[in-house]
Amino acid sequence: MTREERIEALKREAKERILILDGAMGTMIQRHKLDEAGYRGERFKDHLRDLKGNNDLLVLSQPDIIRDIHGAYLEAGADMVETNTFTAQAISQADYGLEDICLEMNVAAAKLAREATDAWTEKTPDKPRFVAGAIGPTNRTASLSPDVNNPGFRNVSFDDLVAAYSEQTRGLIEGGADTILIETVFDTLNASGGLAVEQVFDEMGVHLPIMISGTITDLSGRNLSGQTPEAFWYSMKHLRPFSVGLNCSFGAEQLRPSVDEMAHVADTYVSVYPNAGLPNEMGEYDESPEHMAKLLEGWAKDGLVNIVGGCCGTTPDHIRAIAEAMAKYQPRRVPEVEHKLRLSGLEPFVHG
Repeated sequence: MTREERIEALKREAKERILILDGAMGTMIQRHKLDEAGYRGERFKDHLRDLKGNNDLLVLSQPDIIRDIHGAYLEAGADMVETNTFTAQAISQADYGLEDICLEMNVAAAKLAREATDAWTEKTPDKPRFVAGAIGPTNRTASLSPDVNNPGFRNVSFDDLVAAYSEQTRGLIEGGADTILIETVFDTLNASGGLAVEQVFDEMGVHLPIMISGTITDLSGRNLSGQTPEAFWYSMKHLRPFSVGLNCSFGAEQLRPSVDEMAHVADTYVSVYPNAGLPNEMGEYDESPEHMAKLLEGWAKDGLVNIVGGCCGTTPDHIRAIAEAMAKYQPRRVPEVEHKLRLSGLEPFVHG
């Protein structure tokens, strides 16, 4: 299938059923217990900085591991897998001294995911599989100061974010992504750097569906920069995204009110991929596949979701259970929202 055919297939499938996103990449990588040498591989064995923990580098140093993880999620029932590129931009990779290879990392990651999804589409032509080019939030925040004694200070500029996201988007497109997923948005100003995505689309003459997924940082139901889900949607609406939603945050039980709020105001598809509960004292996630699937089934039954998957702590077993639960229900019907002036600060404002 050509990219254009895959995008049309994605739009068609989203109308007919709840789509299944994959689960946690980091959780699966941790199972391999890689040491410093494992992360470096042969190519980076003489690199001057420690590389252990740089999961995105594995698309170059351990590609078979990443390819196999994609395959495990597709076998479990995922319709869409995310590229292993959560931190594959210059701002985050500066911590490892690898800013110069970010474009290459994104191209390689998208190609690995493309290979895996194409292989499964060939096996199940009635169920095509798709690649979401993942763009994480970076390890900086444009809205808040990291120095409590200097509230006006910023350690990243908006132009820095645009440049980093532009390079990443070009690599993901070149590697074969079907969508661009701006995910785990904790600072809405960071995500506004997503205008870089549309600029790259224009430059390359390729326009992919954009998916946006925010994250709630506490039980008040707001992101780190203080917005409610409805206000966040109004801030992102200008990008005309294919989907908007929430990921990471808490387990499904605590996240439901925020998803419910977004589902009633967004005139596009709604996605959700929560953690497998909250981490325990050891930093591990205890929520079982069966329990998580049962919680998410309630969301599907109430017509709140179009795309469902898992974030931290989830595994192919979680995705398999979620896929089985979602198959019983129709996707959320996208509402027709009356045209009004809708603005957003920390709270939404609707005029008229």
